[in-house]
Amino acid sequence: MPFEETERLLRITEIFYSLQGESASVGIPTTFIRLTGCPLRCYYCDTAYAFSGGEKVAIGAILDKVALYPTRHVTVTGGEPLAQDQCHSLLKQLCDKNYSVSLETSGAISIAKVDKRVIKVMDLKTPSSKECDKNQYKNIDYLGAQDQIKFVIGDKADFEWSVETIKQYQLAEKCQLLFSPIADVLSPTVLADWILEYGLPVRFQFQLHKYLWGNVPGK
Repeated sequence: MPFEETERLLRITEIFYSLQGESASVGIPTTFIRLTGCPLRCYYCDTAYAFSGGEKVAIGAILDKVALYPTRHVTVTGGEPLAQDQCHSLLKQLCDKNYSVSLETSGAISIAKVDKRVIKVMDLKTPSSKECDKNQYKNIDYLGAQDQIKFVIGDKADFEWSVETIKQYQLAEKCQLLFSPIADVLSPTVLADWILEYGLPVRFQFQLHKYLWGNVPGK
C-alpha cells in the first residue's frame, strides 16, 4: 500500500466493537469507526459528543485497529463521515481488505464518490429534525438495491412526509427503506401500527443498542 495512502489522517472520535443496532444488518457483530464532526444539528441527535474533539489518526493505524476485532463487518459513522474528504480513501481501503463495509451518512453531502462496494445507509431528514432543507435528493441517483434510506420519525407529520417522499421519488423501487421512531418521543408501537395501516414496503426498526446498553458511547 503506498505510503501516501496509509498516512492520510482522519479525525476519529472512537473505534469500537459492538452489535449493529440499526439498518438491514441489525444484530451482526460489527466494528464501528466514528468520525468527528457534523454540519447538521438535528434536534434528536444522540451523538453530539462527536461534533468536535477527536484525535487525528492515520488510515494505516485505523486499519490496524480494525484488524484486532473478530468480525469482517465494519461501519463508518459519525458525526457525518463524509464531512472529511479522506473518508473516501478509508472506505476504499477497507473494501480492498475484503471487509463488508457500510457507511452511515446524513444525506446532506454528496455520495457520488463513495466506493460502489460500500453499503450506503443514508438518512432523509424529516421535518421535525429541523434540518430537512439540507437533504440532497440528487443522492438518490447513487443508491442501489444493497443500499438503504432511513427515515427518523417523531410524529404523524414526519410519517406522512416520509410516505409522500417515498412515492414522489419511487424509493421502494430503488433501495431498502427503514423507519425509526425518535427515542422517547414517538412510541415504537404507534409507528409500527402506522406502517401496518398504510401497508408500507419498509423495515420497522428501533435502536437495538439502546435497548441493550442504553445511550452509552462505545456501544
